Amino acid sequence: MTFSLASSPVQPAAVPAQSVSADAEPDIVVSRQVRPAPDRYRNALGKYKINRSADCVACGECARLCPQGVHVKPDGYTFTLRPLDHLCIGPDCAKTDHFCVAKCKQKALSLMRNPSVDAMGDPRWTADLILSTWHMAATGHVPSAGLEYRHGESGGGFDRMDFNFPAAPTKVDPAKVDTTLALNRRNDGRPQVNIDLPVYGGGMSFGSVSIHTIVAKARAATAWNTFTCTGEGGYPDRLKPYDEHVITQVATGLFGVREDTIQRVRIVEFKYAQGAKPGLGGHLLGDKNTPAVARMREAIAGNALFSPFPFHSVYSVEDHKKHLDWIKEVNSRALVSVKVSTPTDVDMVAVGSYYAGAHIIHLDGSYGGTGAAPDIAKKNIAMPIEYAIAKVHKFLVAEGIRDSVTLIVSGGLRTADDVMKSVALGADGVVIGTADMVALGCVRCALCESGRGCPRGIASTDPELMMLMSLEWATQRLINMLNAWRERMVEVMVRLGVPSVKDLRGRSDLLTYARAEDAL
Repeated sequence: MTFSLASSPVQPAAVPAQSVSADAEPDIVVSRQVRPAPDRYRNALGKYKINRSADCVACGECARLCPQGVHVKPDGYTFTLRPLDHLCIGPDCAKTDHFCVAKCKQKALSLMRNPSVDAMGDPRWTADLILSTWHMAATGHVPSAGLEYRHGESGGGFDRMDFNFPAAPTKVDPAKVDTTLALNRRNDGRPQVNIDLPVYGGGMSFGSVSIHTIVAKARAATAWNTFTCTGEGGYPDRLKPYDEHVITQVATGLFGVREDTIQRVRIVEFKYAQGAKPGLGGHLLGDKNTPAVARMREAIAGNALFSPFPFHSVYSVEDHKKHLDWIKEVNSRALVSVKVSTPTDVDMVAVGSYYAGAHIIHLDGSYGGTGAAPDIAKKNIAMPIEYAIAKVHKFLVAEGIRDSVTLIVSGGLRTADDVMKSVALGADGVVIGTADMVALGCVRCALCESGRGCPRGIASTDPELMMLMSLEWATQRLINMLNAWRERMVEVMVRLGVPSVKDLRGRSDLLTYARAEDAL
């Protein structure tokens, strides 16, 4: 049996309207069609600023010239509106014949870098990566110029890698590039589950992020025929219409874990450790444990909640197998995923999970997590995912079981290029989390876990802050971002001469350290 909502990986998928309980979502129709979803704030932040002096005579020539829509002069107006700076591609425009600064006869326009941008981001999530993710979420396409959307500036890992594009690649028709991924390779009689992208959404629990964030991720996953994960905060009723595209998580705290939710889904994930903070377990501060969160987690509102490390019922592969067998008994159609961090013996852990019966081995490396994960842990404990992928892939190949298990990776993956590099190193697909939040407007302020949480309402359970972001807008932003990512994936595979994601797996010969000198 094969589950798929889309007849083709490039065709819009739709979910028929369905009736659900009053506590759940209303009737829904979800499409992957790209639609404009501009920034929800009046003054959107951009990399550049266009200043217009008093010498402007409102001739409207700049509005006629600019293909980006930076300058606007509505019909019937005698003046030109304030420039929409966030659309400006900056100095790259000077190479064209429509550069407004040079073309203005009154010399009333000037271009400068927005000083606010210099206060945003870090070497891994640079201002350019944040702004380009916003652009993709707003438009559904990668930026044409002005922003570096492919890599950050950390000087290591994926940021040191580039693709070794051949001068004369095998000709591949972009319309026929295959980005689908089969998740069950065990041939164990359980259903096959296919997704249209080698990407699905990571666990963000109810309590750590808002219900609008959770439901928007589920709706985008439904539109793109992929998955999102509940995290360890239980299974909100509003996710019921999206059961076929939700992974429910069983973590060490067992918050909200019930057999009825396990029976509803197609994938159940055991979270043994998180790459951003292995050995530390989970921690939800009391301020975010609202009455609604407490009901879901079967806890007392206002109390801090801890998930221990590790599962105290698992100290061997045999114990591990009992966990997986329990899930398989409760849900006869479910696939089982095992999420682990990346210690030095992660290759042995992966092999043990395979022999315990896992369908999906999910490696979570360092540098992942939200602002709730402490930097001291992210930067010093787990192995970066770039090293873990190749290590595990090679060991699974040597064991002769590589084609019998699906290897999914996460931990600091920010772009479509990171996805393709992960696959070339040996992964089958990836899980993302922070990229979703950035698409929704996250500025990486790292206030996720404190007080009322995110001031933009993304990682907050505060009712007032949560309502700052509409569900429809959030859903469209995530759908748009995934469309832009797929377009970039297709572009990369065409330039490499690779027709399918499956054919790219393990092709580390297609990677090079092109920016090694920048790290010195």
